[in-house]
Order: sequence, then structure tokens, then C-alpha cells
Amino acid sequence: MHIASTIQLQSRLPEVGTTIFTVMSALANEHHAVNLGQGFPDFAGDPLLPEAVHQAMVHGHNQYPPMAGVLKLREAIASKTQQLYGHAYDPGNEVTVTAGATQALLTAVLALTQAGDDVMLLEPCYDSYLPSVQMAGCQAVRVPLNPLTFRPDFDLIKASITPRTRLLIINTPHNPSGICWTAEEMNELAAILRNTGIVLLSDEVYEHMVYDGQVHQSVVRHPELRERSLVVSSFGKTFHVTGWKVGYVLGPSALMGEFRKVHQFNVFTVNTPMQMGLSQYLQDPTPYLQLPDFYAQKRDHFREGLRALPFELLPCEGTYFQCVRYKSLEWPNAPRHDAEFCTWLTREVGVAAIPMSAFYAQPIESQVIRFCFAKKQETMNDALVRLQRYSAQM
Repeated sequence: MHIASTIQLQSRLPEVGTTIFTVMSALANEHHAVNLGQGFPDFAGDPLLPEAVHQAMVHGHNQYPPMAGVLKLREAIASKTQQLYGHAYDPGNEVTVTAGATQALLTAVLALTQAGDDVMLLEPCYDSYLPSVQMAGCQAVRVPLNPLTFRPDFDLIKASITPRTRLLIINTPHNPSGICWTAEEMNELAAILRNTGIVLLSDEVYEHMVYDGQVHQSVVRHPELRERSLVVSSFGKTFHVTGWKVGYVLGPSALMGEFRKVHQFNVFTVNTPMQMGLSQYLQDPTPYLQLPDFYAQKRDHFREGLRALPFELLPCEGTYFQCVRYKSLEWPNAPRHDAEFCTWLTREVGVAAIPMSAFYAQPIESQVIRFCFAKKQETMNDALVRLQRYSAQM
């Protein structure tokens, strides 16, 4: 008798399978394709950072840190935030170090909502948002961004607020579209949320990847929004070490107190040597201040190569993602739907991308795909050559 066969499990996430990022990366490996799908750099970061972590290990920083994070790191985060956005968070009560941004997002949803609450998501959105809402026992209210520009539709946002609306999740710079919210849009959001009890969760992991002279409009800059917000960022994105899974959360003490109640029973804390290394590395702001120019050069090089292809390039104001719209008639034998197109592109052309429809909870008609340009120039060139070679044969 197999005991497992008698166990009846009820899934917390019955409709969730393997993420599209894992699927496309596996397909890219299988077909030896250039992987421009999953959002991670294929180049090394500054060697000073792992050296700082090594020195922390050598000097004995290998035991549990405080639950909220090493104080020296929280102080460095608070200092960085004040210099960039003009507000001083209290390192003791308003800054928490997390095991990456995804853990921070789930913890925030669990901490700030009760079962049965409405949580508003602006689609398309990062694929962890909806499962986090579902695991909290909440109802997701999905509000589409403008389907052509991916900018927020404030009339729809306002119309979607109900007495049960407890939390709104926003993301700027926006994954997957690459758009960045403006100061005017932040003001409009503040006006809508004014006189409500809605809490804001602002995903700002690409805060240092904003181009063409724009300024990142963090909710930290906006006093009215800041007082009702938890803000999430990521050292993995900023310092090209996505596998380290270290991020942080900022917020007023009342919200942070609730966040930490859940955080302590979720991961408790984050590994000490990396926190010590990061606290040392943050003393010099140059690495993150130079990111806009660093990634803008990669974006421009990649966009220039794409111009010769039958793609419509969508604006890329921030992040390290470039979205394009294709027409299936211009790609003979290619499937029309974006998910099937990406599979075909990986198998037949040898370049992996992510379909825009993967960022929606329900199937949509889309002919938009997302490429990641956080890659070495030779990697981007390889992908462009493969795309151009196939295009020339059409």
C-alpha cells in the first residue's frame, strides 16, 4: 500500500505551474539558443563586492544577524535613500533587509492584508504578484494598463476601488514594458488614494535603470504616498548578482512593524556575510550612480541591431528589458500567438524571449515579446546575427 496515494491534497495554487522564465530557459538550453528571456546578467559584477563578502567571512561574520538586518547595512540603505530621494528613513524601525525582492513582496502582502481583502494589480505585472495575493486569501482585482502604451489608466484604477480594497501594487520602472511613471502620474495616484485606507506596495527593483535624463519617481519622493507605502528594492538587480537574493524594504514604522512580524517567521533574517559585504560596498555610490549610462549603452546597441528586423520597437524608458511587437505575416511559418512565437523563435531561430501574455493572469491576444539586454555585447551580437540571418532568408 502506498500511503501517498491515500493523501488528498488541496493545492493553494491550483492553476500555477512552472514559471515561464524557467520553461524558456530550459528550452534555450535544449536548443542551444541565446537566452534573452530570463532577466539576469551574463557578466560579472565588480570583484570588490565578492571580496568584501569574503573578508566578512574571514573576519568571523558568520552567525545570525539581527532579524531586521545588520544595522550597518540598514544605515547605509537609509543614507543612500536620503541622498537619492530626500527622505530620511529610521534604520532602526523603517528599513528591513530581505531575502530578495520576491520574498519582500510576498511578506508585504501577507502583512498588510486580511483574507477576503481586495488587492489591486496593474497588468501586465511581475508573475509573483498574483500568487502572493492568492496565498494571502485575498481577491485580486486586475486592472489593465493601457494596452498600447502600458501607462496607468487612472479612470480605471479609480473605478476599480471598492470598500474591500486594501492594497495596490505598482511597479516603476515597469517589468515587463520598460515604462517609468512620471511625477504627474504619482500626483494623480495620490489624489485617488487620498481619504482612503488603501496601502501602497511599490516595487522599485529597477530604480537605478532609468534613461534619457529622466529621474526615477520613487514614492519616497512623494510625502503623501510615502506615508502609506512599503517600497521594495533589490541589490541583486543593482549590483549584477541576482543569485545572491538580497533586497530590502522601506516604510513608516507602523507598516514596517507589521511587515517584520511576518518576516521573522518567513525567513527570519538574511545571511550575514553578504550583508556585511554590501554595507561596505555601499560606502561608494559610484557603482549605482553609473548604472543609467551603463545600461543605456547596452539598450541603444541592442535597439540599433533590432531596427533592421521586422519588429516594432516599443519605448524603453527603464529596466533592462526591450519589448517589441511583431506581425506574424512578416515572419513566415511563425505562430501568431506570442507564447507559441517565443517557442518557435527559440527552436528555429535560436533566440529565447518571453511572451507578454505571461504577465497576465488570463490568456490575452498579444504579439509583443520581451528581450533582456543585461548581457555582454558578444551575447547580444550573437542574438542579433541569428535574428538577422533568419530575416534575410525570408
